[in-house]
Amino acid sequence: MKTGDFFEELTKKRKDSEGLKNCIKETVEGLIENDTDINKPGMLLGRIQSGKTRAFIGVIALAFDNDYDMAIILTKGTKALAKQTYIRLEKDFWEFIQDDKVKIFDIMHVPENLPKYVLRQKLIMVVKKQKDNLKRIVKALADTYPDLSNKKLLIIDDEADYASIGFTKNKEKDELELKKIAGQIDILRTKVNTSDFLQVTATPYSLYLQPDEIEIKEYIFKPIRPAFTVLLPIYPGYVGGDHYFPKEDEESLANHIYEEVPLDEILALKKEDRRSFKLEEALLSPRIRVMRKAILNFITGACIRRTQLKENKEKDKKYSFIIHTEQSRNSHSWQQNIVNKIKELLVEAAFNDPSKLKSLIQESYNDLSVSLDMIKNKPTAFEDVFLEVVNSLKEDYLIITKVNSENEVEKLLDEFGQLKLLTPLNIFIGGQILDRGITIDNLIGFYYGRRPNRYQQDTVLQHSRMYGNREIPDLAVTRFYTAVTIYEAMKRINEIDNALRETFEKKAQNAEVVFIHKDVTNRVIPCSPNKILLSTTTTLTPHKRVLPIGFQTDYKSKIYKTVDKIDKIIDDLLKNETNQDKPFLMDIELAKMIISEISATLIFEKGYEWDVRAFKASMEYLSRCTTDKTISGKIWCLVRKERNISRLRENRFSNVPDSQDIVEMAREYAQDIPTLTLLRQEGKEKFGWRNAPFWWPVMVVPKNIIPVIYSSEIANR
Repeated sequence: MKTGDFFEELTKKRKDSEGLKNCIKETVEGLIENDTDINKPGMLLGRIQSGKTRAFIGVIALAFDNDYDMAIILTKGTKALAKQTYIRLEKDFWEFIQDDKVKIFDIMHVPENLPKYVLRQKLIMVVKKQKDNLKRIVKALADTYPDLSNKKLLIIDDEADYASIGFTKNKEKDELELKKIAGQIDILRTKVNTSDFLQVTATPYSLYLQPDEIEIKEYIFKPIRPAFTVLLPIYPGYVGGDHYFPKEDEESLANHIYEEVPLDEILALKKEDRRSFKLEEALLSPRIRVMRKAILNFITGACIRRTQLKENKEKDKKYSFIIHTEQSRNSHSWQQNIVNKIKELLVEAAFNDPSKLKSLIQESYNDLSVSLDMIKNKPTAFEDVFLEVVNSLKEDYLIITKVNSENEVEKLLDEFGQLKLLTPLNIFIGGQILDRGITIDNLIGFYYGRRPNRYQQDTVLQHSRMYGNREIPDLAVTRFYTAVTIYEAMKRINEIDNALRETFEKKAQNAEVVFIHKDVTNRVIPCSPNKILLSTTTTLTPHKRVLPIGFQTDYKSKIYKTVDKIDKIIDDLLKNETNQDKPFLMDIELAKMIISEISATLIFEKGYEWDVRAFKASMEYLSRCTTDKTISGKIWCLVRKERNISRLRENRFSNVPDSQDIVEMAREYAQDIPTLTLLRQEGKEKFGWRNAPFWWPVMVVPKNIIPVIYSSEIANR
């Protein structure tokens, strides 16, 4: 492999890091050495909003240095994203375009009479993954410009698992069919003599985790499996899932970023209903309490940062906030009316009743100051921030924009293909169009309420527009508002993402993740990952803690017999142990029985649940997958009594009933089989309980395992 003018000049112009340049080189080397084809493409695996477009443009440049003549980029199916990709390509290859070395076309605007002078240059085609776009590129290669079929072609499938891979079930015929888009891409690859195929994605599960062969209609389809995988390095300043979804035993900024939205509030935002919420009461009504707080936090957070930037004599910035709860245009109009009314009332207060406004801003200032203190970034004095808020409202710095069509998005894109921020404070309200890869700068608020029937990896995470390049001080004033059910689903997806990525980092191309479920005979068996419902998964990674949270005990009169039964079982076990402070071995069947008894004593709050079946099945699987037959089918059990933990901590449900020394001991023993820590809580009323003792279980996953995904439910697809 050689590096030439395309690669050298492009990476120098963009000031690419050594890590990114090495990633580009490794990717092109993989394409050259592996002879990638329909069944074995290359894979560039990045994170959401982590610079994947920048990386694959670099791959195109280096490919051009190595005798590739043409690149086709398959983008997600919106005009805005196709335009965004086109603009990025034009910007990066501008000098080569001026020198007639490269030509870039959107396939929908390719002339039918291109001269040979143009066809002899390096060509880049941007093609939406949409049937008309794909028909056009196939026609261009097969009919309009047949000479192109002889060129060495690189096909780049951006967000590969978004539309290009997978199957759908024909309900009438009760059989699987290859998705139409996937079939068209399949045809595209047959129209050239020499091609390589690179998939670029942040959510690769539908690619890596498919069965080897699937029979569709009358032929066998062999799903795409990567010939090689290259991990895109994370650039400085990247903010992703780990910043929003903390580990249970970890104190982090993420604990202050998330704000729970009640489901009845999301329903109130769906359509107007004056019986439950009157528009003129927007600053008082409890039905939109979190929405109101979200807007006030956004305004205050942006003004805190703007005053800090002024104090530090740094360049001023504009900030953005997204409201994305429904796909219906009527819902967007109703939400715009609500936000406009809140703005109207705030502006009125800024002019006529500053004391009323001051109390509202003070509340937000106090909230945001907690997370700023965590990063040791003291906010500007409240009076200065308040003056900035008043000025912003009086001078009309706050703008609310409804975005619910491709045409509207296209009009709002700036010269870089990103959503344009017109004023210092920008609120965007919209549906699906806002979650398809559109880049939005300085996003510090995200009010999210979409509730898909199935939380799928390649859809839910793509909604996470708050990922990307974020300064930590901006992150400290960022807030993410959603229902706890959605938050927990996104958290599970982030765990799966981390599990697969970590295996790649450790084992390179031999990465693996085990997917299991229980069959009808109650056996724990492997299952096809493409049947997993992500809303029902438990991710098991080395030394992870798994425990129930978000519950209250049932009343003492109802649970004391069950708790007494558990007490006697555990006391009988401890009698045989010389050192009751250390873990001891317990049979897995007894452990499962204890967990069943514990589950009968706990009542979970709305939005929280404990998948007891998954907990027991995971514990059983982990206890039996060890190669040490002397401990197979057993777990370590660590008991602690007379515990007193508050049910709530900083208005959130406690999630660390085990102190650090207990966690360390549990992990010390959890090497080949799990440790189950059983904590007998006193459950006193002064700590938020019902004066009823109860047992709180915490399982620590063994260190020596590959990641495991357990699903308590699989889809019939």
